[in-house]
Amino acid sequence: MIQRSHRVVWLALLIALGCTRPAEERTRQDLEVGHAQSAALEVQVASGLAAVRELTHDRLGLWLCAPSADVSLVAHEAVQLELRVENAMANLELDDLDSGQIVPIASGENATKKSWLLPLMPGDRHFRLTSPNASEKGRFRFALMSDVQEAIGRIQDVYRVINAQAELDFLLGAGDLTEEGEVEELQRFQHELATLTIPYYTTLGNHELGERPPAYQQWFGRANFQFLHHGVYFTLLDSASATIDPLALDWLDGWLANARDSVHIVAMHIPPLDPVGTRNAAFASRAEAAALLGKLAESGVDLTLYGHIHSHYSFQNAGIPAVISGGGGATPERANDIGRHFVVFEVDATRGIVSSEVVRVDP
Repeated sequence: MIQRSHRVVWLALLIALGCTRPAEERTRQDLEVGHAQSAALEVQVASGLAAVRELTHDRLGLWLCAPSADVSLVAHEAVQLELRVENAMANLELDDLDSGQIVPIASGENATKKSWLLPLMPGDRHFRLTSPNASEKGRFRFALMSDVQEAIGRIQDVYRVINAQAELDFLLGAGDLTEEGEVEELQRFQHELATLTIPYYTTLGNHELGERPPAYQQWFGRANFQFLHHGVYFTLLDSASATIDPLALDWLDGWLANARDSVHIVAMHIPPLDPVGTRNAAFASRAEAAALLGKLAESGVDLTLYGHIHSHYSFQNAGIPAVISGGGGATPERANDIGRHFVVFEVDATRGIVSSEVVRVDP
């Protein structure tokens, strides 16, 4: 009998073999993220950098995918709107772009949950969710952790170690948050995140593909997206089907152009090439992998980050520094002794990748 953890891998493989564009459905679903409407209100989050989790007559709930996001609202009637934001930076502010004023916060339930009360009259309003000085170039730290999967029940000690790190702006993920991507698992993952004191920006992995169609984007937002933080560009791509969809590659061309003269970090779940070469842990097509890496190298990408392999590797692909960190708790690679871990990076918008450090959770 095939174990649950293997069923998802086989499902993703069968879909990839039977479809010339196995990620097409998910990629097109990215276009719907950040858009919603009710009788009273229309919502549009620029670039889909937040998932609309709730929209009623007087309440709007957003799950942020990035440190900053622009939100446009069209009210069809007068309403006192409660804006609730999750997965937020601790110092997140709401700027009223029409008046140039900062909206007073109504509640900060914990470090990553905020809310504001917005009296809206019929018409358009424009807001920006952002942290002070987020648009200024500077130095900051973030962490990378992927591949939690079946270890969701013992993730809290990992979060405690992450919370103890000094001055982390956010945690970045390269997929496989759950075992099969079922709604109950996504709910559980969100519930466990409540103790993490920094936001977790992530893309999906092959283990989020167990439910058809995948529910991931309804919960945690786009699978392919780009954001800018303190002058550094981050691009996250959906490689969960061991390929990048052609539509996402078109978006990537624009994102590479955006970041050509800046520090640029690219993350995805399955690496284009396996750094060891003894496992089936790479793109289905070596030609596609080579073309993608050539494109990233030609565009001056500074760092590539991956998950999928339940270990830690630091190497180079096409001359680009690369790190695999699959230490969220999923069954470790054989003969691996690193155990659960994450990697902390220090980045400077003018100097590039300043440093990286592997932090072990298990003794």
